[in-house]
Amino acid sequence: MTATFSSAAEFREVMDRTFAMMSADPVVGPQLRSADTPQRFEFPDLQMVVNIRSGGEGEDNLTWEWTDEVPWEAKVRLTMSSETANRYFQGKENMATAIARRGIKASGDVSATLTIIPLTKPVFARYRQMIAADYPHLEV
Repeated sequence: MTATFSSAAEFREVMDRTFAMMSADPVVGPQLRSADTPQRFEFPDLQMVVNIRSGGEGEDNLTWEWTDEVPWEAKVRLTMSSETANRYFQGKENMATAIARRGIKASGDVSATLTIIPLTKPVFARYRQMIAADYPHLEV
């Protein structure tokens, strides 16, 4: 069963909420800040890109921009479909396996990505709750 976003705007809305959830989480947010691994995610099916980094002094734990025009260099670059991203945050897609099978294309410091993946797992249940409550057509 596939779960497709209704539009690029809906995808961005869901991902903005997800990144904000991770950033604000009292455990996940500081861990991601400490990991300090700038990342670039490309979603070719929606022709979208987002760059994420740890927050600076006085900022939230994470900062993200939906553009390649950012003042930082990504250590890791990941390319995947929006459906893969949705499955991942619902805990239905293993990122390491998807990278090995080329469902997710990774470049740069891939080992850094594999290090921060476990840090995001506590958000999966909250993501599933958000999807069930506000975007039930995205449940997988």
